[in-house]
Amino acid sequence: MNLSSFLTNLVIPANLCAVMLVAGMLLFIARLRKTGLAIACTGIAWAVFWSLPASSLWAGGRLEQLYAPTPAAMLPHAQAIVVLGGSTANSRKNWFQPYDDDTAVSRVETANMLYHQGLAPKVVLSGAALDGNVSEAEMMARFLRRHDVPENAILLETQSYTTHENGVYTARLLRNEHIGHILLVTSPLHMPRAMAVFRKLGVDATAAPSPPQIVVPDSPGFSFWVPSMRALSASRSIVKEYVALVVYWIRGWI
Repeated sequence: MNLSSFLTNLVIPANLCAVMLVAGMLLFIARLRKTGLAIACTGIAWAVFWSLPASSLWAGGRLEQLYAPTPAAMLPHAQAIVVLGGSTANSRKNWFQPYDDDTAVSRVETANMLYHQGLAPKVVLSGAALDGNVSEAEMMARFLRRHDVPENAILLETQSYTTHENGVYTARLLRNEHIGHILLVTSPLHMPRAMAVFRKLGVDATAAPSPPQIVVPDSPGFSFWVPSMRALSASRSIVKEYVALVVYWIRGWI
């Protein structure tokens, strides 16, 4: 694990809370009681803040709304649809509700819909093998084949493990295939970083995100201010996305 990955995982609310509690306890034992107590309380406050649905709706919603979903009828035609591998919250419709296979909409499902509406003649699938021998790109390709997307319309990029690599390797493939304008498909939370990467690499991209997930659920028992494990779990991706934006900016990738 490199330094940026370590720091990204460290600031995840549950992780940072645990680290600060241990550090606070050690300082307390070492008779630095006020300092130890302050550190421990800060860690607890950090976790409690992110366990509130209001926090995720505010912070995550800000990122999702930077590229709000556009109806397919209002999207421009392009030379290709580019889909980035990965998923957030298992593609569930709403982060604050249990997973429902009937309502989940993945990135590749969004791309499939755009393709069948005639918005582009090609679909580029980007993502290496994270587990096992089958790349994310190939897994998405299998879905498209089952949904009547012809083989000659599918292009695979199977080398990328990060968003930056998604951009680098896909941009190279697009140049080789003489593809200009693309529709970029990823989750709304991930879209600001993805668009920044692709534009930095000179790719003419229009955002076509999958449906937003960080929205107020239609549930009578939902409360903005009651801590929940589901909200704390959702905060993991949100915090990591903000940290990744900072890291990518520092490294000159966006």
